[in-house]
Amino acid sequence: MVSVRPETTDQARLVTLLRDDGPRSRVELGDVLGLPRARLAAEVERLVEAGLVEAAGPAASRGGRRSSLLRLGRGVRFAGVVVGTRDLVVTVTDGELTPLAELREPVDVRQGPEPVVRRAVELIAKLRAELGLGRLTGVGVALPGPVDVREGMPISPPLLPGWHRFPVRDTIAAELGTPTLVDDDANVGALGERHAGVGRTFDDFLYLRLGAAVGCGLVLGGGLHRGATGSAGDIAHLRLTEDGPTCVCGEVGCLQAYCGDSGLIGAALAAADAGRSPALAARFDEAGTLTVADLAAAAGAGDPAAHGVVREAGRRLGQVLVGLVSFVNPAIVIIGGAPAGLGHALLAEVRALVYRRSAPLATGTMSIVLSDLNERATVVGAARLISDHAFTAG
Repeated sequence: MVSVRPETTDQARLVTLLRDDGPRSRVELGDVLGLPRARLAAEVERLVEAGLVEAAGPAASRGGRRSSLLRLGRGVRFAGVVVGTRDLVVTVTDGELTPLAELREPVDVRQGPEPVVRRAVELIAKLRAELGLGRLTGVGVALPGPVDVREGMPISPPLLPGWHRFPVRDTIAAELGTPTLVDDDANVGALGERHAGVGRTFDDFLYLRLGAAVGCGLVLGGGLHRGATGSAGDIAHLRLTEDGPTCVCGEVGCLQAYCGDSGLIGAALAAADAGRSPALAARFDEAGTLTVADLAAAAGAGDPAAHGVVREAGRRLGQVLVGLVSFVNPAIVIIGGAPAGLGHALLAEVRALVYRRSAPLATGTMSIVLSDLNERATVVGAARLISDHAFTAG
């Protein structure tokens, strides 16, 4: 497999263009990149020799001598690892980040990082064997919590007990002998949206990721904005009230305590216990617990208390978004990871509050939408994360 990087800025621009737009003719590449024919030919020749680029047949005729199509080499292969609080997903993609094979299995992150990371490496090896691959071009990893990107390790992640400062990047890189990058799942999801989702046509957008963890990825000026230390968009533990529900971080009134999976379940349990929701109470008596799916089923059946839980979560999310929209002025807000059956109800509450409370100049042309990739955003984004590194001039 190809593990070399482009040598020059022009080579980096060329392979990135092929990744994002697919096969292009030499003439098209020259036009887009603004390179003289001789310079383009020389750069292409070096990339072909390195295995990063290969011929893909003749291009459509534009008159005169027919040009040839170029594409990323078949030896360019990336792996994406998405660590969730309940599932581990490992995917291998081609150079254009199209998934070729994927494995998903339950995981208990409370066991600590060693067994989870070891299993991720094992699953990558299994996919490589199935696909007949050698060394990968790179591996991208998404974690549900704050990540020091420069060190490749999580920092005090509330949902990953025992993971603080574990060298995820260095461990995987040493095991596989391949470049590896690690980031939080909100940033990774934003990269996925930028590559293959609604965000593809926007240079400035917010990607809100819901689920067990709540976070926000910011794409500004066409690139991911991490801030000075990589914590930009870490909105999960913004305190919204002084006497709200207890959060997994130990504080009260955090956004995640209202909008995260555990917050939704906690509110559903409270409604069942107080007798406000016979449907949820009956489900709890039957199963001994409640899930987000139970809440969605009750809300879908018209249960007023369940609706109230969802509406409150939407209002709290909208409350935070009002500030973000005014400060960042995005072209679009994309909400990913919304629980099945609750996305549109949450979206309606968010839209109502944001459009009512935000300045017309900020929201006049701004859409708020659900992700069409949903969980696929992090899978694609993990591969995009490492491909950005691999396609930078070395």
